[in-house]
Amino acid sequence: MSGPAPGTIAANVMHFARLLRRAGLPVGPSEMLAAQQALTLVDLGDRTEVRTGLRGVMIHRHEHADIFDQAFDLFWRDPTAAHQAAIMGLMQGRKDPAPRARAGSRRLAEAFAPPREAKPRDAEERPPVEVALTVSERERLQSMDFEAMSSAEIGAAKAEIRRLVLPLDLRRTRRLRPDPTGASVDLRATMRGSLRHGGEILDIARRRRVTRPPPLVMLCDISGSMARYAQILLHFLHAVANDRDRVQVFLFGTRLTNITRQLRHRDPEVAFQMVAHVVPDWSGGTRIGESLAAFNRRWARRVLGQGAVVLLVTDGLDREGAKGLAEAMDRLHRSCSRLIWLNPLLRWQGFEPRSQGIRAMLPHVDEFRPVHNLASLRALIDSLSRRPPPRAAVALRSAA
Repeated sequence: MSGPAPGTIAANVMHFARLLRRAGLPVGPSEMLAAQQALTLVDLGDRTEVRTGLRGVMIHRHEHADIFDQAFDLFWRDPTAAHQAAIMGLMQGRKDPAPRARAGSRRLAEAFAPPREAKPRDAEERPPVEVALTVSERERLQSMDFEAMSSAEIGAAKAEIRRLVLPLDLRRTRRLRPDPTGASVDLRATMRGSLRHGGEILDIARRRRVTRPPPLVMLCDISGSMARYAQILLHFLHAVANDRDRVQVFLFGTRLTNITRQLRHRDPEVAFQMVAHVVPDWSGGTRIGESLAAFNRRWARRVLGQGAVVLLVTDGLDREGAKGLAEAMDRLHRSCSRLIWLNPLLRWQGFEPRSQGIRAMLPHVDEFRPVHNLASLRALIDSLSRRPPPRAAVALRSAA
């Protein structure tokens, strides 16, 4: 049986590459040419060989393999793949439980959707101008929920998140590094270098103190009242965890779960899907005191060294009635250099610390800040960029 015409293969490869680009994969002209060359070396009647050949030349990261496989099935008319790709779009408008879609399905569904055609406008019709209600796209993203964003809006939000670099102060460590302009003289390196010149000292080796940003530890509440805000901050922590080292992320509801390894995946959809598999108590109850006690017992000595900064995200509503919460907060506060409590309830003007959990936690924090959108994250970064006040002053201000 004769195969398809060469022109048809080239056109299909071009359309397939456009689909991958709309889905977020970095596919350019070089990948298109390599794909056409790869199809001349495989059996076009064998679907597995075609998939393997195209995957080998069109993607360069293992985290893109899952999205590529789904796009391949959709483009080459797999009847079940189209239904799976539409699940994420359908879940936005329904509350009934639906099968879990694979990572990247929503982006592929949007990539396959045809572009909307603009409606013809009469020549005499003038568009209404509402200056009072006009806001820029960037301002709209400041208050938009990450979960409600489309593919294009997620890309714009990623650009905003990349600008939100945590400017934590550099801390001096005990390590020394060779530096020709360093402040201290390295006598051992100087004597070792003099051996090359018969024991005569020609150059003086110098060294400087190594500085590193302090570790960042985040404890995030994922109970029913905090699930939406936890999703917002997980996007932020995903970007931070892939941008710098010594970042530890823990989720807690009725138990404590370390998700640092899962957030290291570069693709956020894949990372959040891995998080969903290891966190069994999402949108459940809250045991803040028990979870913080478990963190102090199992993880504090490992991750809270060298002046660690702790971000605690919770609304302070504990189902155990603040049992053991004050003791756990006191130990956590004494184990780190800075404890910042991020509470979404602070966005309300008339907020008052009435619950037992909030009253038990407040005396043991350095800062008490709101968190619910990008604007609050920017305020948090501005606070982290400034030198924190002494803890004695914080304690006096809290007591007053």
